[in-house]
Amino acid sequence: MKLTGKVLVAQGGGPTAVINQSLVGAVLESRKFPQVTKVYGAINGVNGIINENFIDLTQETTHNLEQIAVTPSSALRSTRDKPDEKYCLAIFEMLQAHEIRYFFYIGGNDSADTVRIVNAYAEKSDYEFRAIHIPKTIDNDLLVNDHTPGYGSAAKFVAQAFTGADLDNRSLPGVYIGVVMGRTAGFLTAAASLAQKYHDDGPHLIYLPERVFSLEQFLIDVAAVYDKHGRCVVAVSEGISDESGTPVAATLTPTVEKDAHGNLNLSGGALGDLLANFVKKKLGVKRVRSDTFGYLQRSFPLAVSSVDQNEAREVGEKAAQFAIWYDADGSVTIHRTGDYSVDYRLTPLDQVARHTKSMPPEFINSKGNYVTDAFKNYARPLVGSLPSIAHLRAPEIPRIVRR
Repeated sequence: MKLTGKVLVAQGGGPTAVINQSLVGAVLESRKFPQVTKVYGAINGVNGIINENFIDLTQETTHNLEQIAVTPSSALRSTRDKPDEKYCLAIFEMLQAHEIRYFFYIGGNDSADTVRIVNAYAEKSDYEFRAIHIPKTIDNDLLVNDHTPGYGSAAKFVAQAFTGADLDNRSLPGVYIGVVMGRTAGFLTAAASLAQKYHDDGPHLIYLPERVFSLEQFLIDVAAVYDKHGRCVVAVSEGISDESGTPVAATLTPTVEKDAHGNLNLSGGALGDLLANFVKKKLGVKRVRSDTFGYLQRSFPLAVSSVDQNEAREVGEKAAQFAIWYDADGSVTIHRTGDYSVDYRLTPLDQVARHTKSMPPEFINSKGNYVTDAFKNYARPLVGSLPSIAHLRAPEIPRIVRR
């Protein structure tokens, strides 16, 4: 029996450069099925659901939806709300009141958990309902998935940003430190290495949250690179932690704020400032700079990976197909099947929800201060083409006047 009713799509968590591809994929694919009476969008994610803030995407033109698809950030806007059981019950009751039969939520592991809980309420109530989690996160930390939509484009931005920083640092040598998003997973920071071409290109050092961070060892590493090249470019994840597991950034302020998900607030430039000041003071290097990328890589429109776009579109389409064609619930997951190709599967929600994936040990070098070729081979197909830089190769002219 075909399940007849409305579709609701929502977006949660941080925006990405390709999240709207998933939205449009789910909407346009859903509109093909005669049993779908309406396709709604929830403004501001789950917060919009409980506040009954819906728009009718059935009445949106295909042309405008295609324009939305190539526009970065969340067209439906988002939320950082972390629903508990009571919140999820309110979501389910609102979905039931509007006769929503298909629910597609685009987001990370917390979004997957929300879908899981809401779906459980539907099952307990014998309410015919299909719920699909559509993967999204620039952190690339969803379990089961080989990688996640949003990561490829953010990684492409990071790779190109570090290329620019390295070229600047080569021109006016010193120490440059770039702090990149990554609370518990270092995939995004590791992408700083992807555009390297010459043996002395930066970043020369990469520090990830998967390995213990020591300020003393950091100083030794920087000094060694600076002695060798006369300069040093460093990529650091915001979530690097000491041997006790305490984020280094959290030790810099007397009071540590937490977000709605209970995570320490690692934003701001404190970590970069600490590391820069430490290098300047201990090594006596005059030219030391740091940048904190913050939100820059999430929705940057000029660094979008075509692979990322295409896969983000397809996970949205597959969500509609799994729910409406195959009458199933779950999380759409991406699996690498070749070099390079992928397949999409439907995975039980409890295998994706709540927990996060870290960088595999084989992606990080033995010293914990750089990445391996295994990581580069994994990530390069996801970011697509990168700019090719060149250095002058002309020979030096012998000096005739010595001072």
